[in-house]
Amino acid sequence: MPDYSLFGDEHVRQYEATGGKTGHDWNNTSVLVLHTIGRKSGETKKFPLIYGRDGNNYLIVASKGGAPDHPGWYKNLLTHPDVKIQVWDKVIPVRARTATAEEKKRLWPIMTAQWPDYDKYQAGTKRDIPVVLLTPR
Repeated sequence: MPDYSLFGDEHVRQYEATGGKTGHDWNNTSVLVLHTIGRKSGETKKFPLIYGRDGNNYLIVASKGGAPDHPGWYKNLLTHPDVKIQVWDKVIPVRARTATAEEKKRLWPIMTAQWPDYDKYQAGTKRDIPVVLLTPR
């Protein structure tokens, strides 16, 4: 059974406090902390998200568990694409962009290898779940 005891703000708090020693490795996958800028508030918001790698890029999936609408953090990235991520103890400035349909065909299997439930989430919604590339800048 997956362990969901580390979740949301508490996941971020422990990740930051330990440089990722607690929180990077989670339920047999890898997690980074995405720092977005709120599209309405202008404030920094932090989210623990499963990630994969494609060359220099970090990959995240805007799944929201297959909900019919995009997660707030994804909407924030559309408004403010220049953000930061924390991977282990490194904070990295990145530029976010949504993968094209062609790129998604190649990148989706990288992410389902990290979290197989992404296939279930996509099957359960009419929304095309975006894959986001985070390119160090």
